[in-house]
Amino acid sequence: MTGPDVRAQLRDHCFTTDLPPEYLDRIAEHARLESFPAGTVLFTEGTPAEQLYLVVSGRVAIELHVPGRGAQVVDTVDECDTVGWSWLLPPYRWFFDARAVEDVLAVVVDAAALRSEADADPALGYALLQRVAAVMLHRLHGARVRLADLHGSPS
Repeated sequence: MTGPDVRAQLRDHCFTTDLPPEYLDRIAEHARLESFPAGTVLFTEGTPAEQLYLVVSGRVAIELHVPGRGAQVVDTVDECDTVGWSWLLPPYRWFFDARAVEDVLAVVVDAAALRSEADADPALGYALLQRVAAVMLHRLHGARVRLADLHGSPS
């Protein structure tokens, strides 16, 4: 589903909420609303990163396959958060798996089209890069906290 519903979701989403209206319009041209029932795999490690997922509702687990242990959840993404940044940087391949752990509604944006828009308008590209960098920083901080919890403080 594209059109006004997508535009409204982009306007209200934490990743895009403060973008100028003309940027929202350009992103909306390449976006659709999509539902993912619980258990649906959004993408798998090593496959082409062809979409940006802006979670409107639900929860997505970011997973890493560990030999002998199977899929291990390394992070979760909730409402008003973003799944994935591999779509922005070469080699444009996912580094993790993503699975809906609850029913998910997301704005799904075509990554190649979004990169083309960013290349054509460096100001839009910079705005997207700032937002992706903020997501990366947030996830890196979360990973650091989880590692500290996992290993505890030395006695």
